[in-house]
Amino acid sequence: MLRPKLPTMPQPTGMVTPPVVVEPTTITPGVPAPPPASVAAAPSRPVVQLTPGTALALVGGGTAVVLVVGAVLVSMLLAVAVTAASVAVCALVVRSLISAQHRR
Repeated sequence: MLRPKLPTMPQPTGMVTPPVVVEPTTITPGVPAPPPASVAAAPSRPVVQLTPGTALALVGGGTAVVLVVGAVLVSMLLAVAVTAASVAVCALVVRSLISAQHRR
């Protein structure tokens, strides 16, 4: 009942074809392609020029990004500090409860 049954390999049926012999072919060199005709160079993109308004917008955007990232990092640090303080308070409470129980 608990013995595994091994499958038996079925015998091939039908006609079996013999292997086909592949004969090598010769490689003939081709004629080299002529070099492509020179294409006129596309005009280069115009250089971006910063106006005082654009520079002010970039500085303002960068400042905003720095302030937002700083606020997020400070809030994460504050969350870690609050969590650590609450875990410390919980540890003190549990310690005092355990020591009070041993005195009785």
